[in-house]
Amino acid sequence: MTLALPSSVRPSPFRWQTRVLLVLYGLAWHLMLPVFLLFLWRRGRKEPLYRRHWGERFGRVDTALQRPVWVHSASMGELRGAAPLIRALLAAGYPVLVSTLTPAGRTAAHTLFAEDMAAGRLQVCFVPLELGWAVRRFVAHTRPRAALMTEIDTWPVLLAGIRRCGVPLGMANAQYPRKSIERDRRVAWGFRADIFRAYELVMCKSETHAQRFRDVGCERVEVVGETRFDLPPNPAHLAAGQALLAPWQLATGVVGGRPVLCFASAIVGEDEPFIDAISQVRQGVAAAGLPPLLVVYVPRSPQRFDAVAELLGAAGLRVSRRSRDLDAALQPNADSPDMATVDVLLGDSLGEMYFYLALSQVVVVGASFVPMGAHNVIEPLALRKPVMVGPSIWGIEYPGVEALEAGVLQQHMDIPGLSRALVDLLTSPERQALATAGAEAFYAEHGGSTRRHMAVLGPWLEGRA
Repeated sequence: MTLALPSSVRPSPFRWQTRVLLVLYGLAWHLMLPVFLLFLWRRGRKEPLYRRHWGERFGRVDTALQRPVWVHSASMGELRGAAPLIRALLAAGYPVLVSTLTPAGRTAAHTLFAEDMAAGRLQVCFVPLELGWAVRRFVAHTRPRAALMTEIDTWPVLLAGIRRCGVPLGMANAQYPRKSIERDRRVAWGFRADIFRAYELVMCKSETHAQRFRDVGCERVEVVGETRFDLPPNPAHLAAGQALLAPWQLATGVVGGRPVLCFASAIVGEDEPFIDAISQVRQGVAAAGLPPLLVVYVPRSPQRFDAVAELLGAAGLRVSRRSRDLDAALQPNADSPDMATVDVLLGDSLGEMYFYLALSQVVVVGASFVPMGAHNVIEPLALRKPVMVGPSIWGIEYPGVEALEAGVLQQHMDIPGLSRALVDLLTSPERQALATAGAEAFYAEHGGSTRRHMAVLGPWLEGRA
């Protein structure tokens, strides 16, 4: 089979310094390729998918899709956030090729779009590595109608290669955090910032982000919001959570039951501080005369499940693990421990966040008490839960700033402050009601992003067969 690139090869939009650095960057990738492949192989010890589909990482993708819209979401979280947009593209009649960087993202895509894959409307693969020839091979094999990156993607060779091959390139759910743009302008003659010129269309979460993309020279920038607001909570997970509330005597299910606190997407560096917070909140809850606190603790990374379980146990906390004590329907096994004797339910599973959130009265979102910018606050807000974060929220600037202004998100600068606020909420139904009073209006204001994305994408995709 003869592979041909699109005929409309486009000239480079980059400054000469960026073109030089692209060459050097590409050479560095070729030199370091054996090291990166060894890294993938070692990661494959715990996640076997890292050792599979290597041909795709070098651009070899066999597909029967005709001129698909290529949607790239690097991680599981980005993929879930883009799911409403992917479904809208499918509903509009476009075949979709989904690429991911991680096995978790690939697995999530298979789960979310199983029916579409079976019907031949959608295909999932790994994104090619930062090798110019791999990107060109990928484009030649798949012949995409257009490429859509999600959130913020700045793989220089990938973006430059897509542009050079003549494939229209856009970004959905686009964000450009202040911390990122300041760094990008400062490092290597603005190399990373200049790479954004590869994008023909940028669909941003907020006007603040849009202005930053305009400042670095993007051709067309629109403000459309974030499609995560259109992602419905999993009804099976909500039902499973509700089914456990009364039997477990949780405060969200019965009067006088146990208060429940969730730590969602905790990452390395946060476990010890969060364990300190758990101790302080347990004391505060007991002093208020309430039943013992139950903590739902959900680490971000599967590789950390065992280590986190050991840390919690070493702190004297009695731990129940979802993987061991709950069945496929998220109900207790026959030999599950009595929850009255359990201090922590460890959420050692993927894709079940809404179940954990449904059990909880208040949620602390991780990656915010270390300088990593915080993880997704939209999921707990979707369930109208009071949400708290730490000092680092640059990664969720939208909707973080808007949620803070609306009073549906609380920010605390340290663990003692967080602990005091948690005790105040967990011991006062009135404060809980006030903390969630604006959630309905907040969601109504920020929903509809998928429709706004498609209003922009429809004309943009027309005629690009």
